[in-house]
Amino acid sequence: MTIVAPPPNQTLALDDPSLYFNRELSWLEFNRRVLEEAQDPQVPLLERLKFLAIFDSNLDEFYMVRVGGLLQKVQAGIPYGSGADRTPPAEQLDRISQMVRQMNADKHRCFMEDVLPSLEREGIVIKSPKDLSESERKHVRRIFLKEIFPVLTPLAKDPGHPFPHLANKSLNLCVRLRRPAHPEKLYAVVQVPAVLERFVKLSVEKGHAFVPLEGVIRMHLTDLFPGMQLEHDTVFRVTRNSDFEIDDDEVEDLLKTIEEEVRRRRRGTAVRLEIESDVSPEVEDFLTRELDLEPIDVNRNPSLLDLTSMFHIYNLPGYPHLRDPQFVPQLVPEFTQASSIWASIRGRDILVHHPYESFAHVVDFIEAAANDERVLAIKQTLYRTSIDSPIVKALQRAADNGKQVTAVIEIKARLDEERNIVWARQLEKSGVHVVFGFVGLKTHCKVALVVRREDAGIRRYVHLGTGNYNPQTARVYTDLGYFTCNPDFCEDVSALFNYLTGYCELPQWRKLVVAPSRMQSFMIERIQQEMANQQAGKPGRVMAKINGLLEPAMVQALYRASQAGVKIHILCRGICALRPGLPGISENIRVTSVVDRFLEHSRIFYFENGGDPQVLIGSADWMDRNLSRRVEVVWPIEQPDLKQRLIDLLNTGLADNVKARELLPDGSYRRVSATAARPQDDGAAAPEPPRIRSQERFLELAAQNATRMPAEILPPPDGFYEPASPVTSRRRSRKKQTS
Repeated sequence: MTIVAPPPNQTLALDDPSLYFNRELSWLEFNRRVLEEAQDPQVPLLERLKFLAIFDSNLDEFYMVRVGGLLQKVQAGIPYGSGADRTPPAEQLDRISQMVRQMNADKHRCFMEDVLPSLEREGIVIKSPKDLSESERKHVRRIFLKEIFPVLTPLAKDPGHPFPHLANKSLNLCVRLRRPAHPEKLYAVVQVPAVLERFVKLSVEKGHAFVPLEGVIRMHLTDLFPGMQLEHDTVFRVTRNSDFEIDDDEVEDLLKTIEEEVRRRRRGTAVRLEIESDVSPEVEDFLTRELDLEPIDVNRNPSLLDLTSMFHIYNLPGYPHLRDPQFVPQLVPEFTQASSIWASIRGRDILVHHPYESFAHVVDFIEAAANDERVLAIKQTLYRTSIDSPIVKALQRAADNGKQVTAVIEIKARLDEERNIVWARQLEKSGVHVVFGFVGLKTHCKVALVVRREDAGIRRYVHLGTGNYNPQTARVYTDLGYFTCNPDFCEDVSALFNYLTGYCELPQWRKLVVAPSRMQSFMIERIQQEMANQQAGKPGRVMAKINGLLEPAMVQALYRASQAGVKIHILCRGICALRPGLPGISENIRVTSVVDRFLEHSRIFYFENGGDPQVLIGSADWMDRNLSRRVEVVWPIEQPDLKQRLIDLLNTGLADNVKARELLPDGSYRRVSATAARPQDDGAAAPEPPRIRSQERFLELAAQNATRMPAEILPPPDGFYEPASPVTSRRRSRKKQTS
């Protein structure tokens, strides 16, 4: 993505479109960084294959949601873009097409010329039908007749048979054929069954050899069209629009509305045709016409379509030398060295860094609450979770045990709506109070509250997270979890659930910063305070680790802070609308992005605050959707050792010089180098800086932390978190608010 910088010394208003990167093109730059990991020979071979699969999976969702939405705007005749860059939708689609074509060419070159030959040298072979031996052909023939042929259904296209509706992301063959002695050309479609494995295993003594399922079907098309003359066949794949909007004024039953929209999504309009590059122009024209697409919507591929299927190869057993070193998420001493999970949290606040530290502590927290006779109630938000979720099962068990259980389930979580609807119904059958939040807002915060009767009275325990309650993604996403029984946090979380489940005015929050009511203004106020400190002669500094930066008000606040001399470093994994390094506007802003074996997902915010740093973590990015259209929570970390730990984590991420890329003023990214020569004042090269790969360092820190002895665990602060009666709790709250 290249964008022309404004002329030097030209003063621009901070809402000028030239000061913002386009959202969609910025996202594609993120996916390019994913592709670069697949292209990197320093990355283990099977991990490179995994990154190719992730690249294709990301691109699928991008077309289903983002491109689908842009096409709707073009069809509606909307001439201007909705983002701060104001790029017209039609122009965005043109530039997307150009970028995707170039990246796809790089992807297939990497796959065909580098990764596949390297896999073959390791004994993992993917063969095309023409490369099969005679014995392999006989083996494939037996499998085809026994397991594949019975599942196939050839679908003709003629006046009596309309072009079939093909499932989203399905793999298909288009066949051109004719009857003997008849010149008329006919067309048919054969869908590659998604219920079968994508790769057919060949008989080999050592290693693994496969042939793609679509290749096996191609070898036997005469069995599907007996007596016909086959002229041409090609593999193709269709991506459909899966974006939908809900009219808040028309919704009477949110669950029913979502179910109807999900069914409608399955028949969404086609937005992309992927096809083999050697397809005949006639067949390509036929498919483009039948799918109601334009030539710009066609992606030609010189190798296998749908590399998301490479996860099958990636998951083959063995080959440890072709993978990242295995790791075991570490257990946290505060939990392992206490008599119970409740005693752990009573002792002091606990911060857990996933996946380096185990998500099992979060599961244990909910399971212990479900089984503990003293627990009276559990309340929890669920945005995305795993298919076989132990947390959902624990909530069901808690309800079976007679506890009051409330689950706030976000059934509008994009592309997970069906799964969440299933969970909602199963939980309701178990007696859980299921709430779907608000029609116009997504409930994106990750919060759990446990109410327990103890000898000294009722005590509440809270877990707050930056990521989902999903044990599977918790092994590959970096996130933070926070456990506390601080009465101020507990009061806030109780009020938050009342807000989500009932009718109430927003409270005056003691600790939590909640969107959409307060978060954006809070963040801007913190940035403005850094400006004031800088202008008063105190060093101003802002650091943030986020997944996306898009909200124009936030970008403009950062621009103003940079103009005032505040030093700003943003570690932004994905979309970034801000243009760093512009003279007079953003020369004090640096933006880097880390793409590594784990998906960076946690959010950390740091404000220098005149020498008394303020550190917060939470579920929200600096995106318009997070700040305006979602219920999000950010909270301060005040316990000194935990605050310092977060500062160290943030500084380590910002110092990464192995997997980090720096955003340049033209929108491109440059890999941060640990070996770049830095001249000293005398002209000599500076010593080489230490190599810092942040995720590698975090694995080391988690291992060190797990070996701490009980004496190394700091004692709790004075007067720490004694259970309070409602009266004393309210008194403390009023005192806190007045102070």
